Amino acid sequence: MLLEKINSPADLKKLAPEQLPELAEEVRRFLLETVSNTGGHLGSNLGTVELTIALHYCFDSPTDKIVWDVGHQAYTHKILTGRRDRFHTQRQYKGLSGFPKRSESEHDAFGVGHASTSISAGLGMAAAADLAGSKSHAIAVIGDGSLTGGMAFEALNQAGHLKKNLIVILNDNEMSISKNVGAFSAFISRKMTGRYFRDLKKEMQGLLSHIPAIGSDILQFARRAENSLKGFLTPGSLFEALGFDYLGPLDGHNLTELIEVFNNINQLDGPMLVHVMTTKGKGYKPAEDTPHKYHGVGTFDIATGKGPAKPVVRSFTEVFAETVVQLAEQDPKIVGITAAMPDGTGLNLFAERFPERFFDVGIAEQHAMTFAAGLASDGFRPVTAIYSSFVQRAYDQVFHDICLQKLPVTIVMDRAGLVGDDGPTHHGVFDLSYLRHLPGITLMAPKDENELRHMLKTAIYSDVPMALRYPRGSGYGIDLDSELKTLETGQGEVLLEGSDLCIIAIGSTVYPALEAAEVLKQKGISAGVINARFVKPLDAALIGDAARNTGRIITVEENALQGGFGSAVLEMLYDSGLQDIRVRRLGIPDRYIEHGSQAQLRKALGIDAEGIAAAAELFLRDK
Repeated sequence: MLLEKINSPADLKKLAPEQLPELAEEVRRFLLETVSNTGGHLGSNLGTVELTIALHYCFDSPTDKIVWDVGHQAYTHKILTGRRDRFHTQRQYKGLSGFPKRSESEHDAFGVGHASTSISAGLGMAAAADLAGSKSHAIAVIGDGSLTGGMAFEALNQAGHLKKNLIVILNDNEMSISKNVGAFSAFISRKMTGRYFRDLKKEMQGLLSHIPAIGSDILQFARRAENSLKGFLTPGSLFEALGFDYLGPLDGHNLTELIEVFNNINQLDGPMLVHVMTTKGKGYKPAEDTPHKYHGVGTFDIATGKGPAKPVVRSFTEVFAETVVQLAEQDPKIVGITAAMPDGTGLNLFAERFPERFFDVGIAEQHAMTFAAGLASDGFRPVTAIYSSFVQRAYDQVFHDICLQKLPVTIVMDRAGLVGDDGPTHHGVFDLSYLRHLPGITLMAPKDENELRHMLKTAIYSDVPMALRYPRGSGYGIDLDSELKTLETGQGEVLLEGSDLCIIAIGSTVYPALEAAEVLKQKGISAGVINARFVKPLDAALIGDAARNTGRIITVEENALQGGFGSAVLEMLYDSGLQDIRVRRLGIPDRYIEHGSQAQLRKALGIDAEGIAAAAELFLRDK
């Protein structure tokens, strides 16, 4: 097998061009065999096999910097850069990351996991090469989805202005372009980047510019004619207007075509955009037929495409989706908003039921928040559902456009806490810290799926900005109340009385706290448990009473300890004159947490039931 001989890009370059299609098929089989056993991003990676091979065949990584946007299409890149033997560990605890990671390989030029960053990073590398007098290339590979992010256009705008040697590869797997136009455009792009054409073009420009009186006019006409031809035949006029030379669209699965163009642009100067058409899930029919289902997958059977049976217990996401639809059926003012994640957030159900009241803004979280604020300013009740780690990208809009103006926007943060296999770029462990200090916001987290339903109604029908967070994965399978109610803002609940200490938990840590209390009870330790419900405002009376009664408080959260829930409790106790109360905080330490299953990570961090109980025993022994 060819793939077994490839341990670096240098090994790849030893193959003859006619061997590369065979290698591409081997890579596809390897991807299917591995991802079906480990889970991961499948469709996007099957679609970029030939593109990745061509890039490494024509450019010289790591001298040439290849930056992958988001990075969930970089599996072939990892396989070709010395990580094939470890690829079965990808997204596993202590194994390879599912995304490019600078500390993992010199070939990972830039760490990614969030979208729309590649052009900015690549432009920085191109500017650095220019300043250093280097001839290395900077290549940013960005998908059409990531190109919806405003940051990508900010970078394109500056790149066109700076005229640095930046190559942007637009991996387009959604746009539909007719076969004939695409083929002719590819032919034009290949010929216009060839050495003969470039030399001829330079000679003609020099000749025309020296013709007295009329030479400059003829040259301008020739340039307009060239641009008009390319604009008529290709969809690249936008990029040309931004200062890029546009090439394409090219067949992203035609290695001969890709290699010819990449070898040609190796010699060109200035910003270039190469438009490549690929097929998500290429080579695996179930993924080609339903690419959205094979974007991120768990383990599955290759023959049938089916994964293990779904758990009977519904997820927090599913319960949220059903509840917001239920509320929207009764209130036409409720609007659903997401940022390219209708399926991931569950708002696809809302979109099917109320298409006129659903808005997917693309990968544009900043715009999503201000768009919601605009709706709220005119009397609507927008529910903006975005993963916790991506709400980070819209912090200023939450502050300036929602909280400062006291607009009733409901911010729903799915995947809050430790998400598992996607690792540090996706863990939602900072939202309590970066939101709770904003004046005017109410911040809460449900202990289970039933409480989530009541919190959602509470948020939608408040007249202030409200944010609620819940974890990835299944709920607890508890019975759901048939009637939704509005909770008293800032009111926690005592779940268990105790005399030795009190565990105050929030969100996903409440049930582990109850389990820990039971473990402690078997050892003769009386531990109380409070479900705080609200991080802001805190139930100062309830927590204060527990502190005075026991003298010892343990706070538990699935959030960064710095500025998080435990910090809020400490501040409240100090402000209430309870400075002598002993407090132990459990949560996410001051470091980025690697990838692994949620259970593995919670255990390692000591925030599962066993860890909470052990911390309580140690706390009580400390006199």
